[in-house]
Amino acid sequence: MRWTIKEEPNSEKIEKLAREINVSKTLAKVLVQRGIETYEEAKQFFRPSLEDLHNPFLMKDMEKAVKLIQNVISKNENILVYGDYDVDGTTAVSLMSTYLKTLTPNVATYIPDRYSEGYGVSFQGIDFAIDNDFSLIITLDCGIKAIDKVKYAKENDISIIICDHHRPGEILPNADAILNPKQKDCFYPYDELSGCGVGFKLIQALNESQNLNFDEIFPYLDLVAVSIAADIVPMTGENRTLAHFGLQIINQNPRIGIKALKDSSTKEMTISDVVFGIAPKINAAGRIKHGLNAVKLLTETDAEDARIFAKEINYFNKQRKDLDKQITKEALLQIVKNDEISKMSSVVYDENWHKGVIGIVASRLIETYYRPTIVFTKSNGKLTASARSVKGFDVYEAIDKCSEFIEQFGGHKYAAGLTILEENYENFKNKFEQIVSETLPEELKTEEIAIDSEIDFEEITPRFYAILRQFAPFGPSNMKPIFTCSNLKANIARKIGADANHLKLQIADSKQNMQMQAVGFYLGKKLEIAENSEFSAAFQVDLNTWNGKQELQLILKDIKENSLEEI
Repeated sequence: MRWTIKEEPNSEKIEKLAREINVSKTLAKVLVQRGIETYEEAKQFFRPSLEDLHNPFLMKDMEKAVKLIQNVISKNENILVYGDYDVDGTTAVSLMSTYLKTLTPNVATYIPDRYSEGYGVSFQGIDFAIDNDFSLIITLDCGIKAIDKVKYAKENDISIIICDHHRPGEILPNADAILNPKQKDCFYPYDELSGCGVGFKLIQALNESQNLNFDEIFPYLDLVAVSIAADIVPMTGENRTLAHFGLQIINQNPRIGIKALKDSSTKEMTISDVVFGIAPKINAAGRIKHGLNAVKLLTETDAEDARIFAKEINYFNKQRKDLDKQITKEALLQIVKNDEISKMSSVVYDENWHKGVIGIVASRLIETYYRPTIVFTKSNGKLTASARSVKGFDVYEAIDKCSEFIEQFGGHKYAAGLTILEENYENFKNKFEQIVSETLPEELKTEEIAIDSEIDFEEITPRFYAILRQFAPFGPSNMKPIFTCSNLKANIARKIGADANHLKLQIADSKQNMQMQAVGFYLGKKLEIAENSEFSAAFQVDLNTWNGKQELQLILKDIKENSLEEI
């Protein structure tokens, strides 16, 4: 791993903030690195308030959207809530449809089929609206590039409200209202909302237009928190406030569907628990069966029915895990068999691989071979693929440079999807490898650990950890801080785990006057370093609870024989 220590902020800013909020200089430094420099900014960071949420009517077209919905409801007309099949889309559809049903019974939901319709608004979905007499479609987490589909809907007298958070193209669809803070002429103060977050701003506006208290829509924040966690949007500003209160609901009074998905553990769920515990289950519905199964669960009000739906979704998730494991194994073998270990990219293909998991498989391959990766399978007579990238490398741009071999593609810097003709596979693969070889900087060929600060063991106290916990909820742009310390020695070092993959240490600092327990997951191979030399460690600080006892421990991210001067 490649260790990089973040740039040291202005020392005067650090000292001033440390004094004002009474924290250590190390913690103040981490805060300043995250753009928190004043007492007021720190207060808002540590004590999120619903008053921090922005006025929804600051979003372009919000007033148009509210008036259109009110008009449709007043005429007793039908509304179709349409969303993508992933977690962000299904939580958004669940949120919007549940809320609208408190205003009118004339509401239905539509999720496109991943395999027959693909991502976003489809002509099949518009036809469904035409055939069933819907006069308004509200799209969520999709629609910003659906120019032809919106035109088709409008030609058939269907109004469209687009709620999306993806980057718009140069030309926008001719919708009746577009709610997307990333529009060039939208001056909403925060533009990193999830798709479900944009939907929440719409129901907030509808709620305010009726002069109702925020308490009416507060219970919907559990869905918003799940979407923020799953869609990997920045954990800053309004997202952090929404996630903070959404987690409270998930832990204290979640909707029946989310409660049914939670395991029996009584421990308080974090954003990480949502990312790895709840989100994959919701996603599995759209990957293995259909996204509407997730919406059914998330909108269910009967506990027994929710339990049945959750059991079904857990089964889908088990299927997803089994497929993911098997296909990853086959893909790794393909790389070895084709003698491609030393390449700069990984491009693999098998016509029998399940389309619903190839994106996950691409991410798994990066865990073994850290490089831009594309996994292809066959679908509807063509090859379809999911691409994933390493930190800092724009895989979308690299794919674009292979456009002569591509039928269609879309995505962003770190994830993309594409379709090619089978006869173009080898040509595409060779061109992609050439592009990556020419453009991937040397430093990006190794996984990076971004370290927030050096620290002495004596700083790691219960008070230090209590303040550190309040940095949560963690996520992009507010990751759990990573610290480093040098000249360490392990008094006890051993491998643990069924396969002896993990590392368990008792570490003493250079002064030999303080010891810390430490565990390093999948660092068992570094036992020899811990046993035979002084070393530096990159780690997070955590609280270990065992047999009713609690003690601070280090979660090792890596250890190195060299000193910090050599990093």
